[in-house]
Amino acid sequence: MTAAVETPVVARATLRPVADARLRFSGVLRSEWIKLTTLRSTVWIWAILFALQIGMGALMVLSQDRFGDPSQGAAQTAVFAASIGLIFNQLVIAVLGVLVISGEYGTGQIRSSLTAVPKRLPVLWAKALVFGVSTFVVGLLAIIAAYAVTWPMLDSKGITSDLGDPDVWAHLVGGAGYLALVGLVAFFIGALLRHTAAGIAAAVGLLLVVPSVLSFIVADWSTVLGQWLPGSVGQGLFFGSDIFEPWQAVLVMLGWVTVFAVPAAVLLKRRDA
Repeated sequence: MTAAVETPVVARATLRPVADARLRFSGVLRSEWIKLTTLRSTVWIWAILFALQIGMGALMVLSQDRFGDPSQGAAQTAVFAASIGLIFNQLVIAVLGVLVISGEYGTGQIRSSLTAVPKRLPVLWAKALVFGVSTFVVGLLAIIAAYAVTWPMLDSKGITSDLGDPDVWAHLVGGAGYLALVGLVAFFIGALLRHTAAGIAAAVGLLLVVPSVLSFIVADWSTVLGQWLPGSVGQGLFFGSDIFEPWQAVLVMLGWVTVFAVPAAVLLKRRDA
């Protein structure tokens, strides 16, 4: 008799469609937004930005009875009161710009970010885009809040402006744009140096120390160089300038961003995290 041979039953694998696991830039943006908004330093710096913007505007109005040239228009005076805090907030946002990128290098989290995004550069561009847009929005809200607080104070002194005036809006939006651009300059300095203290020192030095040093040098070249520094160029976006038109000031500021963004991107690709 021949023994019966059992044939093993092979279960057929059920083919199921695999979810699209491709890495999208929108996903990187979402990740960077979560990182930015969940940091305590971000919330505190935004709160300080609001406090300085409103407080400096109100202090300026309260401490002065006359506002410069009597022929100066009410719109210019209102813009000046709402924007005066930017002189201090440019330093505040520069600190945040450095922290956004250098903080990851300090904690080692950057390795996880670059492991998740092997091409590396999308991480840098996503961080810059999220930080730049959020800075513009927060800065604009802070400037409008300062305008809302100082408007009735100026109105009581006979200086009435109209928020619907396109010239007023242009300067207020320009101030927020300057904050975003100077923040990006600091961000890419931080990406280039990869060290919080060094990045903050370099960014603050570019905005505050270098102009002060150049002001002591009595020479034509130092005067011209000082006019092209980010702090001087950017003030033309909200205070007005006799040297640069607003569109020229934007181009110069973008040039400063590019000066630090290009080497930061190159070194991110070539150096280990």
